[in-house]
Amino acid sequence: MNEIVGGALASKAGGMSFLDLFLQAHIVVQAVMVGLLLASVMSWAIVIEKSFAFRRARREADSFESLFWSGQSLEELYSGLSREENISMAALFVAAMREWKRSVESSTRALGGIQLRVEKVMDVTISREMERLERRLLFLATVGSTAPFVGLFGTVWGIMNAFQAIAVSKNTSLAVVAPGIAEALLATAIGLVAAIPAVIFYNKYSADAARLGQRLEAFADEFAAIVSRQIDSNSGS
Repeated sequence: MNEIVGGALASKAGGMSFLDLFLQAHIVVQAVMVGLLLASVMSWAIVIEKSFAFRRARREADSFESLFWSGQSLEELYSGLSREENISMAALFVAAMREWKRSVESSTRALGGIQLRVEKVMDVTISREMERLERRLLFLATVGSTAPFVGLFGTVWGIMNAFQAIAVSKNTSLAVVAPGIAEALLATAIGLVAAIPAVIFYNKYSADAARLGQRLEAFADEFAAIVSRQIDSNSGS
């Protein structure tokens, strides 16, 4: 039965399936393999979730920039966006406009402090957006850096157990040694399978987050310049 299930799940290696190697491994090695497999599954879940999150953030940023530079008044744009749930650049704009309107309505004489408050609000919003995008990326980094060593630990433990079995049986033929070594090396293989995609996607999403952060910072600088011009205009009048 194990051979049938193992043959359906994995390819054969030296006449034994991966499932056979797992079932015959020491309990410590089995625990290492299960932990690495769970870490791999969680990593792929994060990868898929972040793929949609970054795609949506880029799409929302592109859509907002098109609206912002289309010539529509800021009041109309704010009125339309404030009724929606916004992310990325739209959330930054709504937060800045909300603080601008509150400051102007509450204290028209203290125009000098409005720009500083708007900039602070934008900084906080950028931090929140980046935190939302980078959430759980640390797990990918942790899996990528530790999974090979965890797998190596399982391999070392398995080899030690295999050598002890060889010493007890007093048989050093390849037919006796090979299965135990294969079981042990499977832990390292699973560790690499978990680590390599985690490292690749962690680097990719870190770069994507940095690029989106630069876009948000650039828009914040542009909007701060608009606020500064508006303050100068109000002060002159």
